[in-house]
Amino acid sequence: MTDITRITQVVEPEVQALGFDLVRVRIFGKSEVGETESGGEIALQIMAEDPKTGQLVLDDCATLSHRISDKFDELEEAGEALIEEAYRLEVSSPGIDRPLTRPKDWINWAGHEAKVNLVEPVAENRKALHGDLAGLEGDTVLFDDRKSGRVTFPLSNVQSARLILTDKLIAATRPIEIEGADEILEEQED
Repeated sequence: MTDITRITQVVEPEVQALGFDLVRVRIFGKSEVGETESGGEIALQIMAEDPKTGQLVLDDCATLSHRISDKFDELEEAGEALIEEAYRLEVSSPGIDRPLTRPKDWINWAGHEAKVNLVEPVAENRKALHGDLAGLEGDTVLFDDRKSGRVTFPLSNVQSARLILTDKLIAATRPIEIEGADEILEEQED
């Protein structure tokens, strides 16, 4: 079985060496019983961001992908295969409707709309919440749910969470690197 903790231990220093922050490491496409969810292919998803912009541009993704692949190859040559079967490596920016995976995400994006899925139910026996992030106190999430009002739950109870694309979120997001865009537009006009 693939050890996601070990993969994260290997990936995180490679991400940090390039000056980026690791957002998420996830494997999908294969269930516990060996059946695949996505047409037989396993994917290792690495999400990272430049802490100055909260994003990665395409060149950053390619550089990080090569660095991670080289590290995995190095470990495999030394006798440690992190993933036994064939897989696809996906390196990406978290995007504007990003997953909330770290405590700082719950703080940085307070006041924005999100969807949260919990392991154990809260407020009226609900596991799926939709509302506004209200912050983080220690390890406790403060969340203003559309149906239940203010609810609190430990970070450890979060199965998944992501921001919802809204005009407010778009306005709060720093623009993607646009250096060189004028040259591209000029070439298209010619």
